Amino acid sequence: MKINGKDVKLLGLLFLSFTILVCITSSPPFSGFASAQNNTLIQPQGIQGMSTNATNATNIVLVHGGWADGSGWNKQIPILRNAGYNVIAVQLPTHSLADDVETVKRAISHIGGPVTLVGHSYGGEVITNAAYNNPNVTGLVYIAAFAPDEGQSLSSFVDPAKFPKDLFVPDSGGFLYLNPKIFRENFANDVDPAEADIMAIVQKPFNQSIFVEKSGPPAWKQLPTWYQISDADHMIPPDVQRMFAERMNATVLSLNASHASYVSHPTEIADFILNATRGSSK
Repeated sequence: MKINGKDVKLLGLLFLSFTILVCITSSPPFSGFASAQNNTLIQPQGIQGMSTNATNATNIVLVHGGWADGSGWNKQIPILRNAGYNVIAVQLPTHSLADDVETVKRAISHIGGPVTLVGHSYGGEVITNAAYNNPNVTGLVYIAAFAPDEGQSLSSFVDPAKFPKDLFVPDSGGFLYLNPKIFRENFANDVDPAEADIMAIVQKPFNQSIFVEKSGPPAWKQLPTWYQISDADHMIPPDVQRMFAERMNATVLSLNASHASYVSHPTEIADFILNATRGSSK
């Protein structure tokens, strides 16, 4: 049979139409640019910074102390998140105890319960108050931290006048800095000098009025507690830390560490937090 040019063109168009029809009818339905066999590409990512595939029910809120900020937990955060926990490291205003307690309460509400609260130094007083009668909180972890009873203040346990006279440097608003020249030997004596210098530069000033603010009813009378004691601490005397731990009947970890134990012993502190969180979720 003889086929002319017009017939060839017509056959080509018919073949093209048939091919398009086959492709359309054999393709899976539109699914957000991912097939059913590859649906991991379209899984929701959740709140930024929080894991959506956590294998543990308990969340963790990290609370820094004076002359520090939330970034100080940077060595613990990856370990805790890799273990499957959602984590928030709060940024305290350090203007007043009441403001700081409300800041932590908002973080607890934001991340949702159940929550293990972790506080370093002054952060211990903050979590002591923020967790009181808070149904979302299941456990408290104190890292070389204050744990006052009702009516007590930081000044009940430390006297600023007994520190080196040039350690505290006030600004015009009544906030205190730690003298960068002697920051490391007093606050972080076992931290790498270069890292301690950065800590001194980025320190958050601390309102001196907080030293005498009275603490409220303590959550450590209601909840399981864990306490890490720093035996080489120059800010909170180790004997005071041991008293806190004994008074609350805490599970204790003692380290030959400075006040900044979470910086100098990151793995031990992370493991301690993990053990506490698993214990409080039982």
